[in-house]
Amino acid sequence: MFYKVLGRTGYKVSIVTIGGCGPGFTSTVDEAVKAFEQALKEGLNMVDIAPSYGNAETYLGPIIHQYRNRFVIAEKTLERTKEGAWRELKTSLQRLGAKYFDIYQFHAVNKLEELEEIMGEGGALEAFLEAREQGLIKYIGLTAHADMRLVVRALEQFDFDTILIPVYAAALTSPSPENDFRPVLKIAEDKDIGVIAIKSIARRRWKTDYRSYNTWYEPFTEQEDIDRAVWFTLSQIPVATYSMACDVRLWPKIIRAAKRLKVLDPNEQEEVVGHFKDKGSEPLFPHKE
Repeated sequence: MFYKVLGRTGYKVSIVTIGGCGPGFTSTVDEAVKAFEQALKEGLNMVDIAPSYGNAETYLGPIIHQYRNRFVIAEKTLERTKEGAWRELKTSLQRLGAKYFDIYQFHAVNKLEELEEIMGEGGALEAFLEAREQGLIKYIGLTAHADMRLVVRALEQFDFDTILIPVYAAALTSPSPENDFRPVLKIAEDKDIGVIAIKSIARRRWKTDYRSYNTWYEPFTEQEDIDRAVWFTLSQIPVATYSMACDVRLWPKIIRAAKRLKVLDPNEQEEVVGHFKDKGSEPLFPHKE
């Protein structure tokens, strides 16, 4: 496994991260733990988890507690108020048997109103800052999915240590201000902000009611395409790691791609985008009916 430094945090993290979403939506705790343990054996040393990821915290709590010193834990909250964030932080710490989280993130901030509530009086940021002073969290992060312009706005208002955003080739098949991650990455590079990527293997939104994988987007499934997608994502500066998809059945192919990482030059990246466009790939945002 390869490792990169996650921005100013200084953490040396595996280039793919254990996404708690996958184990959280498995049918049994045994399936969740098995996927997690296999990722451990492959050298992954970071976990991205959230209370909203089904049973992730309860399924994985004991094993995360057992191996706590081997992990960078990036936890999240959807709470936007100070009171709510404090309550959820304490609950998550208890569920994972952790004394602190390495990174605590505002989860899925996709509307300006949410950002304003977080940053305003009585907002969740107040809880984050107090928790950092008390040693319950070390670094503060933001995650967003729908609009990269909102991420730029957030980075202008607060000096975040990390961001988690979609960085995927299909976005550039039809770039727009909402889905173009490149301006955000430039800011992150300039400010030494750690970048965690998501959606790497996204092909497009589902076109049918039947979904063969537990991902809200249609994923690439062939190893060759997953290779191209993961390599594209991990070739973007300053992306340090990619948090794996919400279906553990896809993890072996993702890990295989990461362990054979080929850093793509700009021409090769353009070729990947063109290849995926020819295969019908589309950006996930903005949503087109």
